Amino acid sequence: MKHSHSETKGSSLRLVAWEITRNCNLSCVHCRASATNGPYEGELDTAACFRLLDQIAEVGPAIVILTGGEPLLRPDIFEVAGYGTSKGLKMVMAPNGTLISKENAEKMAASGIKRISISLDGATREKHDLFRGVEGAFDGALRGIANAKAAGIEFQINTTITQTNLDEIPRIQDLAIELGAVAHHIFLLVPTGRGKYIADKAINAEEYEETLNWFYDQRENTSLQLKATCAPHYYRILRQRAKKDGKTVTFQTHGLDAVTRGCLGGTGFCFISHTGIVQPCGFLQLNCGDIKQTSFSTIWNSSEVFLSLRNYDNLKGKCGKCEYRKVCGGCRARAFEAAGDYLAEEPLCLYQPQPIP
Repeated sequence: MKHSHSETKGSSLRLVAWEITRNCNLSCVHCRASATNGPYEGELDTAACFRLLDQIAEVGPAIVILTGGEPLLRPDIFEVAGYGTSKGLKMVMAPNGTLISKENAEKMAASGIKRISISLDGATREKHDLFRGVEGAFDGALRGIANAKAAGIEFQINTTITQTNLDEIPRIQDLAIELGAVAHHIFLLVPTGRGKYIADKAINAEEYEETLNWFYDQRENTSLQLKATCAPHYYRILRQRAKKDGKTVTFQTHGLDAVTRGCLGGTGFCFISHTGIVQPCGFLQLNCGDIKQTSFSTIWNSSEVFLSLRNYDNLKGKCGKCEYRKVCGGCRARAFEAAGDYLAEEPLCLYQPQPIP
């Protein structure tokens, strides 16, 4: 496996998604963690959480996404968020919205939470509640958004795209604008966890390409920050379309809406599980180290998996030959799910690389 120095230099940490608990009050059909109302064994206690934040801060001033499960089910969540803020980390949260009371929203703001992401996977109560597996999830999310807004916390809408809501995406985007969101981030289904059982609801490569082209077109039509996640081809499409339209694309390269490259797993981003296992992302379940045994900085700088992901020449199949491999990279989790090899070619890509002259 090649680990060239020039490739690993660019591995500055930008984002950490931390599954601070796997407990959840919903039962979403696509859930990566197959999360339910626990309890789950082995979750980090408050002191261990503080130690982890110390170690992340040593690596760099990253954005830390407190996710789950449902992060608000942890009784010490505001203490942990406040500690991260005091260490100079940008603390954000991914709750489902249903537990954001007026009081919780005020505590969130006081602990330094800069932004929350709320998932809306349908533009109507019926569609969203069906996806989330709990009646009242839609109304609860909207109530939570209203409370967060009143406390001065900005929010973005996240949407996981499947066959069942593909036709609703424009309406969800309209709803995001109406609610006062700052951003809309779309996620393409990765068939892991409960998502495996709805893999037949995943969109195909043609629909994928079509959806990402539509998303590109929205850049002219909305004030929302738009970002595609688990959809690395979008970063190829951005460049192809801009070139075709004779436009210069300006990329926001920092912050929560940073548009830098497709798959960030192991390069600018990593995931930490509820038990402290570090992975390239939440969907790619490869154990890159255990923070209970090894410091976070050692794992980030030395994991064999991370080092191999940082050299794009290691990619195989058409991804390895593609002229867009440094801006796209293909979804490593989908490759692993399809081929058992995280460096294999992305299975949901129509693009044929141009032969190198």
